[in-house]
Amino acid sequence: MAHSIDWIRFRFLRPRTGSISETTPLLSPSSQNSPAKEQWSSILSNQRIIIPNNRMFANASERLMKDYLSNKIRTTKYTFINFLPKNLFEQFYRFANIYFLFLAVLNWFPSIEVFHKEITMLPLVVVMSITAIKDGVEDYKRHRFDKKINQARTQVFDWKQKQYVGKCWKDVRVGDFVQLLCNEIIPADMLLLHSSEQNGICHIETSNIDGETNLKQRQVVKGVSNPDSEFEPENFSSTITCESPNNELSKFKGFVEKPEKKKIGFDKDSLLLRGCTIRNTKVTVGIVVYAGHETKAMLNNNGPRYKRSKMERRMNTDVLCCVGLLVVMCLVGALGHSIWVGTFTIWPPFELPDKKGNFISAAESGISTFLTMVILLQILIPISLYVSIELVKLGQIFFIHNDVDLYDESTDTRLQCRALNITEDLGQIQYIFSDKTGTLTENKMVFRRCTIMGTEFQHDENTKRLFTYTQLDSYGEEEQLLQSTASLTNLQSNTSHLRQKSKRPMQRSQSISSQQQFTESRKMSVRHCGSLSSQGVAFSSSIEKDISPDEVLLKRIRDAVVHMDSLTQLKAGIGLESACIIDFFLALALCNTVVVSTVTQPRQRVLPSSLSKTSTNSLEKLRQLFQKLKLAGTSSLSIPSQSGSDVAGSLCNKALLSSKVRPSSSYGAESVTDDAGSGAGSINNGHENGEVGNNIGREDYDIIEEAAEKQGNSEFCYEAESPDEAALVHAARAYNFTLLSRTSDQVTVKLPQGDLLTFELLHTLAFDSTRKRMSVIVKHPLTKEIIVYTKGADSVIMDLLEEPAKEEKQQRKIAIKTQTYLDQYASNGLRTLCITKKVLSDGEYKTWASLRHEAETSIDRREPLILETALRLETNLKLLGATGIEDHLQDGVPDTIEALREAGILTWVLTGDKQETAVNIAYACKLLNSKDFIFTLNSENQETCESLLDCILKEVRECNGVNRTTSKLTVNFAPVSSAFKPTTKPSFGLVIDGNTLNVIFCGNLQKKFLDLAKCCQSVLCCRSTPLQKSMVIKLVRDHLKVMTLAIGDGANDVSMIQAADVGIGISGQEGMQAVMASDFAISHFKHLKKLLLVHGHWCYTRLANMIIYFFYKNVAYVNLLFWYQFFCGFTGSSMIDYWLMIFFNLFFTSLPPLICGILDKDVSAEMLLELPELYRSGQQSGAYNLSTFWITMLDAFYQSLVCFFVPYFTYQGSNIDVFSFGTPMNTLSLFTILAHLAIESKTWTLLHWVSMIGSIALYFLVTLVYSANCVTCNHPSNPYWIMQHQMTDPLFYLICLITPIIALLPRYLFRSLQGTLFASRVLKARQLDKLDEEQRIQAIKDWKALDISTNDTSSLTDSGDQ
Repeated sequence: MAHSIDWIRFRFLRPRTGSISETTPLLSPSSQNSPAKEQWSSILSNQRIIIPNNRMFANASERLMKDYLSNKIRTTKYTFINFLPKNLFEQFYRFANIYFLFLAVLNWFPSIEVFHKEITMLPLVVVMSITAIKDGVEDYKRHRFDKKINQARTQVFDWKQKQYVGKCWKDVRVGDFVQLLCNEIIPADMLLLHSSEQNGICHIETSNIDGETNLKQRQVVKGVSNPDSEFEPENFSSTITCESPNNELSKFKGFVEKPEKKKIGFDKDSLLLRGCTIRNTKVTVGIVVYAGHETKAMLNNNGPRYKRSKMERRMNTDVLCCVGLLVVMCLVGALGHSIWVGTFTIWPPFELPDKKGNFISAAESGISTFLTMVILLQILIPISLYVSIELVKLGQIFFIHNDVDLYDESTDTRLQCRALNITEDLGQIQYIFSDKTGTLTENKMVFRRCTIMGTEFQHDENTKRLFTYTQLDSYGEEEQLLQSTASLTNLQSNTSHLRQKSKRPMQRSQSISSQQQFTESRKMSVRHCGSLSSQGVAFSSSIEKDISPDEVLLKRIRDAVVHMDSLTQLKAGIGLESACIIDFFLALALCNTVVVSTVTQPRQRVLPSSLSKTSTNSLEKLRQLFQKLKLAGTSSLSIPSQSGSDVAGSLCNKALLSSKVRPSSSYGAESVTDDAGSGAGSINNGHENGEVGNNIGREDYDIIEEAAEKQGNSEFCYEAESPDEAALVHAARAYNFTLLSRTSDQVTVKLPQGDLLTFELLHTLAFDSTRKRMSVIVKHPLTKEIIVYTKGADSVIMDLLEEPAKEEKQQRKIAIKTQTYLDQYASNGLRTLCITKKVLSDGEYKTWASLRHEAETSIDRREPLILETALRLETNLKLLGATGIEDHLQDGVPDTIEALREAGILTWVLTGDKQETAVNIAYACKLLNSKDFIFTLNSENQETCESLLDCILKEVRECNGVNRTTSKLTVNFAPVSSAFKPTTKPSFGLVIDGNTLNVIFCGNLQKKFLDLAKCCQSVLCCRSTPLQKSMVIKLVRDHLKVMTLAIGDGANDVSMIQAADVGIGISGQEGMQAVMASDFAISHFKHLKKLLLVHGHWCYTRLANMIIYFFYKNVAYVNLLFWYQFFCGFTGSSMIDYWLMIFFNLFFTSLPPLICGILDKDVSAEMLLELPELYRSGQQSGAYNLSTFWITMLDAFYQSLVCFFVPYFTYQGSNIDVFSFGTPMNTLSLFTILAHLAIESKTWTLLHWVSMIGSIALYFLVTLVYSANCVTCNHPSNPYWIMQHQMTDPLFYLICLITPIIALLPRYLFRSLQGTLFASRVLKARQLDKLDEEQRIQAIKDWKALDISTNDTSSLTDSGDQ
């Protein structure tokens, strides 16, 4: 163990006095004198101790575990008892409700009473009752769902009965042992103690939590159970200590303490989360550590997020303005009443003294009048506006959700709205931040090209296949695609891609056959817990699986299988290249975590025992084949004395490369591409060995010929954790290196000659974002070598290659050529991966394995230690080759981005990909334009970065100032068009990498960065981390004060989506985490075009117009009462009946604005899509801003003056009573307010007409019935028969006709002049909608031709102003 101590001193220099391990000397402190409790307290400060619920701990478990929550869940907000008080309490959080409650209470005081007490309470009661009913119905639905989940059944160990018994989920407790079968859902968070699979592996599907359908591995806690026997819970004598409940899905640690005080650590790889589904594992047993609301899934279930829209913030400000206006009007009333009372020489006869005979003072009278006026003019604050907004938004969401253009037929998904209160924000977006992979691209990784040992294979046939697929897929002709693909490839029958078309898609709803032995009631329990998804396996579409091999490479593989048949091939050095080719494809098949199942038995792992056996004779030939390869690589070399395992070496090890590869005499840049043809070029290796050549006979060809006849027709399903993994496994299979089976300890690969090779799987070092690579350690079944296969990003792999000796020029040449091809792949938009290999001696492996075991079983700093062991292993790697994988652009992405650009929306792409790949994709999707000036900003030094920012900013200002067309600091990735007009301001783009972003954030350069970025049409951030993505969005949002939208499809986009004002998730191949964190969810990026340009524009304009109308309506109506106060001594009297006044807002004028808010269309959808620049009106808040609000208020004051004084002068001098004067005024106000809405409405449908006519009809019906029956409703002045008398008077009809015309004439003239002399773009577009189709098409062409030279300039100006 001396090596362990030396290494730990080297890696971790700081003292570690607080960490304790009783099992691993690697992590042991020098002293263990402190008690165990104190030792562990520093590791798990907030810890939970779990006592098993079995015979050994029966008393302790019952006493201690009762304090933990049960597994019963309740997601409801209310109970039957607390519904009313709790709901009322929540509703009174709204200012408007408190305001109207205050008025209702105020009206109960007799001295200031204006209305009947019941009348004042009616609006508040109606609004709050509707809200309470809605909340109650929603909560009842949650209650029914909770009941269904709580009643689900599972198998729990009962120590009294000494067997597993069926229990409801709600009865599961912490410490219970739960047994689960394949396809059952996990009822609580459990620590995995036993699995029926070898080496304690269990597979789970997490689609219920994060939507990901690919399988994930979980590992039994090491040392707690025997995998060769059944787990017996009653004999489990250990206690468990873990973290207290938290919502960190990716973090979990603790330890199992055995009776002998031995502690074994575990982490998240041993945790089964509630809601996940057991897959590919017959039986699993776990102990419950978190139950019910303490499970990680429930702690992460926060429900729909509440966001305040920009319009809502604007509206709250205007409500405060209305409050201020109300206070002013009430003060005028109080002052006017005091002045009026002062005009009496004696005390006014209508003022009554109190019991003592004293009259109220003038000051007290003013205060009383002020409060009376508050009650009278209360409807100035629109209480019904809040309810109306909610109803309108629900209607808008309904139509968005049911838009057929936003429906994806292939996945049967519609647009989802997860935030109900920000629909209008969709029409005001100024910046879009987008992920690349899976958002702009399909996230369907397709193997395109590869390079092996410096030789590139272009796969021309595969390129043709993909082109054919793309062409046919646009027309939806899948059958034709498969036929065309078959005719294009025309390869040997042993290729697999032609067999796919005859197979049925795999259904995920079937259970494995082993479950048939269990009882029917258990099966019903599984079904009750939730049906399984019927979707197909992820990353297994035909475009991903059906790979057309490169014929040259395919031939070389055949030659590699039989190796050499003559001295001629040996002289040409085919042996070395053959070795590397075999290793390359073995690495593709082995270096992954792909789970293999079959079409006939979905989710059934393929085991080695189920595979066809290889004949002894064939296997012997295969062994001879590998031995010949080793002899061919070593017999002609002079190798220093090494251990046996070192001599065994790799098939492509250092000795081979240094001795067999003969470099050319000169090497320059031009020779890099010598072999970049179709793959015909080869490596000139060369040593002769007649003896070895003679040992290789023609009989070796019999192996591959015999294997070709044995190719079966069975199909396999590859379930991968990422599309890149699936693409490489499908590529290996296309060349007949077929992955047949993967278990926890072995991997079986079928070789091209048909034989099976089972590798012992020693370790798997999973991919992580820190290392950016993954590795597998396997033991070769024939050569007995311990081999490390590693694949990862070239940015890290190329730095981990073994440094070649000075005489190994050929190896340097291979690395340089490979890097050149990698750059070519990236410039073509391909995703690149490097494939490497390393051979370990037995001693090296044992030393490393010991360190790895100690790290895995440690408690303190477990994850850093595991990372260190991986970094220690993945060094001095041998480069085998590299791959280029294409991620297709989604359909409609270029058109969408171009339309968004025309709409004035600035688009930023934040991606983790290489800069070259990202830039190529940016040009392909029209994010960057050939006419743009593109600046690249790459710097890791603060001073350099600041200097570059200053220089680029200066260059941008000069270009904008003097219209320059060239730039010294500009990096043009595409040539600048010669048609670029010198009179037009240039358009800029910026490309920046993650390292530079770190410098900007750490060096306080944010302001300069923003100054540059807001001058650019597009910004491309490469190699950016999820944290950097969210920081960039927050920087732009907070400093530029703009509306931001973020769109992504993966878990790494969640922080970005949540940071933006509007978050949109794409339900793609990377699961549903982005969707679950988003406000809206769509299935394709192209849907963003209609969602923003059409629905966003409509939602904004509809809601803006409705809010403005509500303010107008209330001010215009309440001012009638205010003007009347000048003629009644400011006493707070009303000339309109109180009930009719309340009904006016609640019923008579409520429905028409709702219909307009849901259905009104100022411009058709077709016109909005054709002319994206119409979207800019919403960005500038054109429909609802400070000026429109006050103009509307002034108009409301004018109309109220007309509506009051026209009847006043008409009836002046007559002897009509107060209600006979107020009833015509109430009627013509209704006509005026509805006619005002008619002028503002842009669309007329049947519902518009019904709502308008119905409101008028309802008014007359209610008024006539009320007047006919209300004899003593408002004593002493009663409205009895008033309306009937008015309707017999011709003057009543004349007033109701003339007054609305006079009141609305200014608005009508303004709208007429606005539509003719000062027409905005929206008004012009509305006029184009009225033309016939041919005229409209020509008019749109003329419009675009007229604006094409100014669109970019205006967009630049807008962004600069921000």
